[in-house]
Amino acid sequence: MTSSFTTRPESAGDVAAIREVNLAAFPSPHEADLVEALRADPQAWLPGLSWLAETPGGDLAGYALLTRCHVGDAPALALGPCAVRPEHQRRGAGSAAIRAALRAAAEQGENLVVVLGHAEYYPRFGFTPASGYGIRPPFEVEDKYMMALALDPARPVPSGVIRYAAAFGV
Repeated sequence: MTSSFTTRPESAGDVAAIREVNLAAFPSPHEADLVEALRADPQAWLPGLSWLAETPGGDLAGYALLTRCHVGDAPALALGPCAVRPEHQRRGAGSAAIRAALRAAAEQGENLVVVLGHAEYYPRFGFTPASGYGIRPPFEVEDKYMMALALDPARPVPSGVIRYAAAFGV
């Protein structure tokens, strides 16, 4: 793994490059379309929580997005989509973008982040099964894949069912 990636928040000129990294990283345009739908939803999109990881040459290598969701009636964040260009996978680009997004969320006063993803990958960022907080997804999924992270363990964490932004379709 290399740590030569720099991170920064998305800017207006990054929209096409973000779409391209999502198209390159996934077998269908679903994630790329989801990012665009989330960006268009003022209830979901939060400025400063869409992060890029760039190579030393300035090419977009990785991407991580946090958008508004709710757990019960309390505001929370959903992590995803996260994408890395195939030629940069397993080199730290995704981790760099995710860590930067989580730092930005904490700096903005957010506390709870949920993610549906690989049970072997997301624990490196501190995610644990969401059920440990009494958090449940609105669909059936094996417990180990639905995870949560309290950015400030001293603050209370809400429990209940996750309500995702409409763009997620759940």
